[in-house]
Amino acid sequence: MGKILIVDDDPQLRQSFEKLLTTEGHTVQTAATGEAAVKLVQTNPPDLVIMDIRMPGMSGLEAFRTIHDLEPKVPVIIMTAFGTTETAIEATKLGAFDYVLKPFEIPEALTLISQALNAGRFMRSQVEIDMTPERASGEAIIGKSKAMQEVYKSIGRVAPTDATVLLRGESGTGKELVARAIYQHSLRAEKPFLVINCVAIPETLLESELFGYERGAFTGAISRRVGKIEQAHGGTIFLDEIGDMPFAIQAKILRLLQEKSIERLGGRETIPVDVRIIAATNRDLEAALAAGRFREDLYYRLKVVTADL
Repeated sequence: MGKILIVDDDPQLRQSFEKLLTTEGHTVQTAATGEAAVKLVQTNPPDLVIMDIRMPGMSGLEAFRTIHDLEPKVPVIIMTAFGTTETAIEATKLGAFDYVLKPFEIPEALTLISQALNAGRFMRSQVEIDMTPERASGEAIIGKSKAMQEVYKSIGRVAPTDATVLLRGESGTGKELVARAIYQHSLRAEKPFLVINCVAIPETLLESELFGYERGAFTGAISRRVGKIEQAHGGTIFLDEIGDMPFAIQAKILRLLQEKSIERLGGRETIPVDVRIIAATNRDLEAALAAGRFREDLYYRLKVVTADL
């Protein structure tokens, strides 16, 4: 559950959102203008902001820029009508978590809100490195062994760089904690940190989730959508379970690493993207290479720095 700020000049929409989200267990604040929203963020920062683009006075885009400067780790979801889609896309490029088109489906909106709250928690929740298990919190990397000392050293050495990192180890060994620790000690710590689980998202959706798509790219693509990689511009992408990534998508990740650019599905425009990649797997990648299930060129691009957990 989270503390959510709704910003819209439509009182009926604010009331409906407040009722819906309160029923879901969230704490809700509302604001009718961008100026009021900025004041609320300054005095009582929320966990998530959901904001309309078109409002009297300060526009949603201006308010977003100010809020993003004040609290860069608070996710912002933009609401827009069809006529302002391009503005919402621009906001997403500047760091908004995502956008929804009015009118929107409630289940889809609730899913997006849950994802944004989780992303915000990931960015704000500090991972402790504490070698004493009795003192460590639930968000801690613990251990005094020689192997764990090497993990700590690896985090310290690689965090301030932009090197790609490959984390290897069985499920439950703390790969995600190490990824977050690297992010939180990096020069990108005030920029987005987005997690993509390559197993949890169906193969048919993973490509559009990562790279976005243009209007008309496929049936149901009624507007342009910015992908997670573009949303994380300037920040870090954690590709969990990359050993299970479909072979066709591996080629696009390779291009991202080599050329620092992507193309949306159905698009021809080359889009420069500045992201750091941290990948993790519990698979035997060498066996996958031998079986032709994983690209050798991507394998060597990913293992610039490797940590075994």
